[in-house]
Amino acid sequence: MLPLLDDDGVAFRDLDGDGVMAPYEDPRRPVGERVRDLLARMTAEEKAGLLFHAPVAVALDGGVVDAPAGLLPAAPTTSVLRDGHLRCLSLMAPVAAGPLARWHNRVQDLAAHSRLGIPVLVSSDPRHSANDNPLTSVPSGGCSRWPEPLGFGALDDEDLVREFASAVRAEYAAVGIRLALHPMADLASEPRWARISGTFGADPDVVARLAAAYVEGLQGPALGPGSVAAMVKHWPGAGPQAGGLDAHFASGPDQVYPAGRFELHRDRFRPALRAGAAAVMPYYGRPVGVAGLREVGFAFDPSVVAGQLRRDEGFDGLVCTDFGLLSDSVLADGTVWPARAWGVEHLDRTSRALLLLDAGVDQFGGEWCPEVIAGRVREARLDESAGRVLALMFHLGLFENPYVSEENAVLTVGRSDFVAAGASAQRRSMVVLTGSGVLPLSDGVRLYVEGVDREVAARYASIVDTSEEAEVALVRLDAPCEPAARLPEAFFHQGRLDLAPDRLEHLTALAATVPTVVDVFLERPAVLPEVAASAAALLGDFGATDDAVLDVVFGRARAEGRLPFELPSSMAAVEAHPEDLPGGTVDPLFPLGHPKG
Repeated sequence: MLPLLDDDGVAFRDLDGDGVMAPYEDPRRPVGERVRDLLARMTAEEKAGLLFHAPVAVALDGGVVDAPAGLLPAAPTTSVLRDGHLRCLSLMAPVAAGPLARWHNRVQDLAAHSRLGIPVLVSSDPRHSANDNPLTSVPSGGCSRWPEPLGFGALDDEDLVREFASAVRAEYAAVGIRLALHPMADLASEPRWARISGTFGADPDVVARLAAAYVEGLQGPALGPGSVAAMVKHWPGAGPQAGGLDAHFASGPDQVYPAGRFELHRDRFRPALRAGAAAVMPYYGRPVGVAGLREVGFAFDPSVVAGQLRRDEGFDGLVCTDFGLLSDSVLADGTVWPARAWGVEHLDRTSRALLLLDAGVDQFGGEWCPEVIAGRVREARLDESAGRVLALMFHLGLFENPYVSEENAVLTVGRSDFVAAGASAQRRSMVVLTGSGVLPLSDGVRLYVEGVDREVAARYASIVDTSEEAEVALVRLDAPCEPAARLPEAFFHQGRLDLAPDRLEHLTALAATVPTVVDVFLERPAVLPEVAASAAALLGDFGATDDAVLDVVFGRARAEGRLPFELPSSMAAVEAHPEDLPGGTVDPLFPLGHPKG
């Protein structure tokens, strides 16, 4: 809608189309006053729509998708905006910057033609790293590529984290993403957990400080029109998964605390909250055996949300559940993925929603079914949560200008200085575990490679076809895992951390033939004693391209990282280790912080 001028010559967007500046349209008024005025004009249905946060698909050309056909469920965009009155949408697509900006403006146009002109708040999971799990991250769509958060934990550099978050802010805001469903303030205490790569590691102090620095970089000095709001997760700490299995699935709903460290996990969030995090996401997990807590998913427990988060920490921002607590999901192949309502599976959707609202939650993540609460929630309670959503939108300046420039989006996303900074961070965050005296390799050496692009490697060495011809071998590995047989659980790299016998036999035989440099993508703490013993050099990366690894191996860049978690010496040590204790496995192969110096 075009801006108008009021009697004092102040420009405003005539959101309700009456030609007069209503209090909620007036940017000079305090946010609280604007919220109260707008709530008074809204119907109960319009308020209920604000309590749902739906995933949506985007066409590659920037078109609005009303009949999603991907593997994972997504909402029909037009109908949830028009008929369901939803205004919070989460992007599930790696669309390029120009089309994504075009889509964003089309969605804002749809919202602008509603009765009150309430804009849309767009969110996204991380888009800047190597993680390929579509349930926890999104391929970049052209964003600059940086290490996983673990890499920042390896460097323990708050200024670098702020720089990274500032780049994320610029690239997100350019395409209209104004709410980041990150950072994670979870501790990597259970080595088998599939989501360790999204954490800053296992050092409680490092995790707390870097999560706060990320919030500061993303939101800026104060939440405002230049900010991307941060949703810190997963309150009150998602790390101690029983047996390392993830609570996305019925195979792993429980969080356990055999070492009694519940408070250690919870308190890592405090610096991010003090830094002004706009939103918080509780985890799916069901705590087992913790005094004072119900054995239900954290979001369903009033003592966790209304008590420990709101009352004790003084948090009055938005609380959004993790996705899919109300509704079962039907995947494209017909598989039914049950709602993650651990401990209250017997309740219907309405009962679950009411329980969540009673617990202090504001939004239902991954849902678009406002009819389940229609006529069942007191208007004052609707106002409380809808008001928090509106307040966030007002602070972000969406009511004044929700649109983005497609030209600026193309110029900003993947900007050369962001790309260069991300590339530098990939290299710096790498860890040289053994063989520092072997490195760097000499340019032009006869090199045999596995798991490395031969064309990239040829820029550094003379590439040969067999190990017998080589002077040195270079092998890149992913951390071992045991993925489940079926999607979507197969997206999660969980289970054992040691190499399969045939893979280990191959590596040790190769190392016996030719000096072998091994680089491992440490998205989890791999068990590598035999590799460490046989390799000429062993390195770890946290999401690095081939040229980043080769730059370190050939001395064109320096690895500065130190392990953000310890590497266990055996699976027996992992299995005997308390899930809630960060570090402390028996006789680790490499300790937290290796190499010292």
